[in-house]
Parts: sequence; C-alpha cells; structure tokens
Amino acid sequence: MKLARGYISPYFITDQKTQKCELENPFILIHDKKISDINSLLKILELAVTKKRPLLVVAEDVESDALAMLILNKHHAGLKVCAIKAPGFGDSRKANLDDLAILTGGEVITEDRGFTLDKVQPELLGTAKKVTVSIDDTIILHGGGDKKLIEERCEELRTAMDKSSATFDKEKAQERLSKLSGGVAVFKVGGASESEVGERKDRVTDALNATRAAVEEGIVPGGGVALLYATKVLENLETKNEDEKRGVQIIQNALKAPTVTIVANAGFDGSLVQNKLLEQDDHNLGFDAATGTYVDMVKAGIIDPLKVVRTALVDAASVSLLLTTMEAAVVENPNNKNKSPSPVADMDDLDY
Repeated sequence: MKLARGYISPYFITDQKTQKCELENPFILIHDKKISDINSLLKILELAVTKKRPLLVVAEDVESDALAMLILNKHHAGLKVCAIKAPGFGDSRKANLDDLAILTGGEVITEDRGFTLDKVQPELLGTAKKVTVSIDDTIILHGGGDKKLIEERCEELRTAMDKSSATFDKEKAQERLSKLSGGVAVFKVGGASESEVGERKDRVTDALNATRAAVEEGIVPGGGVALLYATKVLENLETKNEDEKRGVQIIQNALKAPTVTIVANAGFDGSLVQNKLLEQDDHNLGFDAATGTYVDMVKAGIIDPLKVVRTALVDAASVSLLLTTMEAAVVENPNNKNKSPSPVADMDDLDY
C-alpha cells in the first residue's frame, strides 16, 4: 500500500543518502486523532523497546511534546521510529485508516470503539514486513493482515462502486481498492561503477514512465510505423488552396521521418523500406532494424505508448508553429564548421 504522506520530521530519516526512513518488521500504531501528550505514547514506546521492533505512528498529526519524545527516542535510545499524518480528510481519512488497519492486521485506536492510547495492547497494533517513508509518501510492503478480511473489504469496495451513481464516490472507492489489492514492485539496480548504475537506473525510470503512459492511453506499433501509416489518412484530406496542400505534404514528410531514420541508422535503405510498408495494408507490419526483417511489430514486442507518440507529435507541431511565426532565429553558420574551436564565441559563427 502506498500512502500519500511522508514523514512529519526529517529527524526520522535512517538513510541520509536516499533521505528515507526504512523500518523492518515494525509495529504500526493507527490513531484517528492528534497526538501531543507524552504520556499517551509511553506504553507503546516501552512495548517497541521491549520487543526490539521499530514503530510507525499514523495519526491525524503528531506534535509538540509527543513529537519531541519520538525524535529523542530515535537519537538517544536507538529506537527506529517514524510518524506520518493520516492520509485524506474527514470521512475519507477514516475510511483510509480502516483500510490500513485491515491491511496490517491492527485496529484504529479510537474512543468510538473503546480504545485509548494509554491502554494499547500488542494485538491492536498493525505489522508489516517493511515500511519505507520518504518526504512525500509511505510504502507499506507485505502487511500482516488476514487475507480473507482484505478480500472481503475489496469486495465491499467493488459493490460500493457498482451501486454508487456519483463519479467522485466511485473514484474514491477505486483508489482505495487499488491500494488494498495492488502490489508494489521493488527494482534493485546494480553495476560495476557509479556511472553504470546511474545509466541503468535511468533506463528503468524510462521503462516505468513508458509503462504508465501505455496503461493510460494504450500502445501502437513501434519503430515509427504508426506515424508512417498515419500518412495514408492525409492522402485524401481535402484542402482549400495550394498553401494548405503544401502544409499537408510537410506533415506527411515529417511523419515518415522516424521510420526512415531508424532504418537508415541500422544500415539499410530507409526509402525502400518505407515504400514497401506503404504498399501493403497490414498496419502492424514493420521493419525490425535489429534483425533486418519485416515482422508484426506488436507480436515482436516492438511497441510505443500512444501517449508518447501523440505528445511528441503535438510538441513538434507546436515548435514548428512557433518557428513559422517568429521574426528571426539565431543558428550556427554552416560555412564556419571547419574553423578551429575557440573558448570564446565568435559572433561571425552565428547567422540569422
């Protein structure tokens, strides 16, 4: 489960490099009110110290002396502890806390149910295999809740979504369902050097962003063929004058460029491949530059997120529009490419 709340104080950080607080097999205290009194946390802290287990406090807020005592215990008593604010507001916060309690196998400590902080028993606290808290969010892995109870709560949320006619209520129920039923994946990226690790990490980040984009809007055949086949739609587009016709041709040429460039960079004839693809009607067929063969791009796993392709096209059109309406642009003079490099820019190297 991922909660959109980070640590209340940076003094809870356990890893200075990542600026995160990591708790292994912690107790999880879930409270629906603000905590400011020291005495209300004494028994819970004693329990955590006795059992030699970290403690995560989830409450409306932790402030004043109570917050100071948690920080003091971390730095002087060696207790791994962290406090976060409960996610949501009003009824939404109450529902989120109930979900968290079911996921972790604990109870929401609230006077409405006859529970008080100074009389908390171990069985009222939730547990999890690992909790990672950053400045912005909290990730709870492998909560200790009963799987049957978790599934029952998920079924309740599905029923609520079906019965609700309000879009807002449906979205909130869907969000809660996703947190309860969804999983969390942890990627461990390694390498022989720091630069290699950074490069691999960037690749993983790009892959994650592409996956999210694909989930949002779907996928299209990759290798630029989606844009290439889009040129067919423009062939029968009616234009009012020669200027509009020329504009359509410019867009068609731009849409063909990705496929031609990819093929040419692989050492093949881009124009030849382009013409062969446009002659047939299978819009999934494309050219695998790695093997030099024509394949079904989707079946071969050569795909692009639709959102990425669409956004690139819109951004390119926006930049082109800007260039056509501006009065002047500063560019490099191609006639000066053979000149020796100079640390000081020469105004003669620029042109308008």
